Amino acid sequence: MASFSLKAQEEDTAVNDTLQKHHKYGLRLGIDLSKPLRTILEDDYTGFELLADFRISRRFYVAAEIGTEEKDYNESNLVATTSGSYAKLGADFNAYNNWFGMNNAITTGLRYGFSTFKQELLGYGIYTTNNIFPGTFIEDPQEFSGLTAHWVELIIAIKTELINNLYLSINLQLKNLISEDRPENFDNLYIPGFNRTYDFSEFGVGYGYTISYLIPLFKK
Repeated sequence: MASFSLKAQEEDTAVNDTLQKHHKYGLRLGIDLSKPLRTILEDDYTGFELLADFRISRRFYVAAEIGTEEKDYNESNLVATTSGSYAKLGADFNAYNNWFGMNNAITTGLRYGFSTFKQELLGYGIYTTNNIFPGTFIEDPQEFSGLTAHWVELIIAIKTELINNLYLSINLQLKNLISEDRPENFDNLYIPGFNRTYDFSEFGVGYGYTISYLIPLFKK
């Protein structure tokens, strides 16, 4: 009877040992859905972004994004256009412990961002408080090309595996501008990849909705 009990325990241990959790490692590729959606809904915006990450350990990923943006300003005292491309490089940390068989993620990450762009000043108004001689609008097109900007950003994202290897995620970005080239007698109202700028602050914000597919290469 004792030998039968010992044999049953050994069989149970062998079965339990086969239920090991394997983590997928591979290249995940996707697009930011928010930018094509804004392109459709907003007349003054055009943008597109591709993204990728690669898992290097159980919780860490290297990540990158590249994209292009164009933003128009058509206001009573200013008509201008910003256009250019950008790239962001960094890493993500997955803070979420998945249940068995799940591959969701709650990540925090850091990025270094770099943008090359141009500003086109098409027209501007001259402000005056004189009621006799009201302000005038000057149409004098000027182009400032070869501009660059650098920033760092903190990104927080939630990724959900919809079906096998297909992920939907939402992210929030907090950005800090390090440096920028400013046109002479003008300013950068918008920087591709960084988004809107403010005179009183070096900080900016951003968001994204992404869909991506994992190309699994191996398991651990």
